[in-house]
Amino acid sequence: MVVRGLKRALLVSVCALSFSLPSITSLAAVTGDSLFSGLAGSAPNLNPDVLRYALMATQCAVRNGESYPDRLAVIDFSLPSSEERLWIFDLRQRSLIIRDLVAHGRNSGDLESTRFSNVEGSHQSSIGLFRAAESYRGKHGYSLRLDGLEPGFNDHARQRAIVIHGADYVDPSWIDTYGRIGRSLGCPAVREEISHQVVDSLKGGQLVFKYYPDEEWLSRSGLLNCGDTTVAGAPSGAPGGKQGS
Repeated sequence: MVVRGLKRALLVSVCALSFSLPSITSLAAVTGDSLFSGLAGSAPNLNPDVLRYALMATQCAVRNGESYPDRLAVIDFSLPSSEERLWIFDLRQRSLIIRDLVAHGRNSGDLESTRFSNVEGSHQSSIGLFRAAESYRGKHGYSLRLDGLEPGFNDHARQRAIVIHGADYVDPSWIDTYGRIGRSLGCPAVREEISHQVVDSLKGGQLVFKYYPDEEWLSRSGLLNCGDTTVAGAPSGAPGGKQGS
C-alpha cells in the first residue's frame, strides 16, 4: 500500500511538472527576451525600442525563409549623423562588435535624415530590413551589396546600387568643421578605417536593419507586422516621418 501510494504521488508530481513546462511559443519568447537582454546590455546607447524592432523584423524574415544570421547591423536614422548610429552585433555571442558613424543620402536631410525613398536616382536613404549579399571592389573600394527585403520600401536597393562602402567624408573631422559628417547618394557609407571590418562581418547573408519612425513603414511593413510579432506602434515620444519619393 505504501509503495502504491508512493507511485501514485510520483505520477501526480510528474504530470504536474509536465503541465507546468512552457509551450513552444513561450520558449521562443523566453529565448527572444534573453537575446534582447544580452544585446541591449552590450549596447546601452541604442534605443531599446529600435533594437526590439530589429529583432522582430529578423525573426519574421527567418520565419519566412531567410537563414538565421550570425550578425545583425542596426542603423538608427532618427539620430543625427554627428552621432555614432551604427551598431553591429554578434547574435551567437550576444555581444557588440562595432559601434560607429554612418552616412545617409544627401536628399534625406542635412544633419538629420527625415526623407526616405525606394526610387532610383532619389539620392535618399531607404529604411527597413536588408540582406547583406556579396562583397566586391568598385569605385569606392571594398564594398558590400545590399538586397532590400521589404517591397515598396527598399526592394530596389540592388538596382539603385545601395551598398556599404568606406568614404573619406565619414569622419569625426567633418563634425568639427561642419557639425555633421558628409552625405552619400543613398548608401550607408562608413569610415574608411573600418570599412573592411564592416564588410567582412556582414557579407554572405547577414542582416542590416535601418530604422526611422516613419508611420507608413511602421504600419505597412510586412516584417514588423508578422503574426505574433506585430508591433503596437512607434517608440513612445518618437517623431513621425513621411516616406519620400
